[in-house]
Amino acid sequence: MLVSRRTLLKGVAAGATAAVAGGASAREKVAPSPGAVGMLYDSTRCVGCRGCVAACKEANDLPADDLQGRDGPADLGSTTKCVVKEIATGREPVYVKQQCMHCIDPPCVSVCMLGALHKEGEGKRKLPGEHVGTGIVLYDEGLCVGCRYCQIACAFSVPRFEWGKPFPAIVKCELCQHRADPSKGGPYAVANPACCEVCPAEAVIFGRRPELLDEASRRLAAEPRRYNGKIYGATENGGTQVLYLAAAGVTYPQLGLPDLPAQSSAHFSESVSHAPYLHGITPIALYAAAAFVIRRNRKKQEEEILDHEEDRP
Repeated sequence: MLVSRRTLLKGVAAGATAAVAGGASAREKVAPSPGAVGMLYDSTRCVGCRGCVAACKEANDLPADDLQGRDGPADLGSTTKCVVKEIATGREPVYVKQQCMHCIDPPCVSVCMLGALHKEGEGKRKLPGEHVGTGIVLYDEGLCVGCRYCQIACAFSVPRFEWGKPFPAIVKCELCQHRADPSKGGPYAVANPACCEVCPAEAVIFGRRPELLDEASRRLAAEPRRYNGKIYGATENGGTQVLYLAAAGVTYPQLGLPDLPAQSSAHFSESVSHAPYLHGITPIALYAAAAFVIRRNRKKQEEEILDHEEDRP
């Protein structure tokens, strides 16, 4: 029995939809790495000195020529991995530090086709006593094809592209892991980020994620009137390894941090992009399309032969 083109395409579309739905429901929630490290930023302690921005540039060999006195760079860019912004709230100045959030289930990693963006230490088998993954989102320039899907996927608009270079790369905070010294020992052997080293008010501190959550909870309990009562990053977008505390009366959207659900958008993006291949829908669709073209061309060829024979004397 011959199948019409419309019926064939309907069947392929229905199968693809079912595969995507099945993939989305089957994907398990990603848990933090046992060695997850990150930062806690307390906006109530930040004085806006931007020493962290200058230290970041120096530690990462980035040009300081775009630092404009106290104002500093206005936003993240190809030469700026962290930035401090002043937020107008109608009261006293409020500051917020922005850099990569190092999501537990990062959408940028889920859409990176060749793994240029990846979670440090994850996906590798560990032997007893061996270094465990920090969960830091790292970037491998050698694997990047410049598609910039990561820029579209990131809910925090963090990755930036080097438009001014002939061989551009993606630029983002990697928590100064190029400064790590494995010879120091310890289970994580990670470096204290430059921004955390220089902060005079300890507005941003570095540590293991569980300890940072405990510290944030301790501050909220000790001074409930000082804070708005919520730890940003504890659950947002699947959880992040960079956590925030905001002052009482200040919302996180005011600080430029989006209101996100507890489920990471990577749950959807990875299911949509991977499911058609995992369930065989893409190969089936390609085969069906090829079969249709072959059948059409063969029919056209047969018609041409018949026309040619009819034209013979």
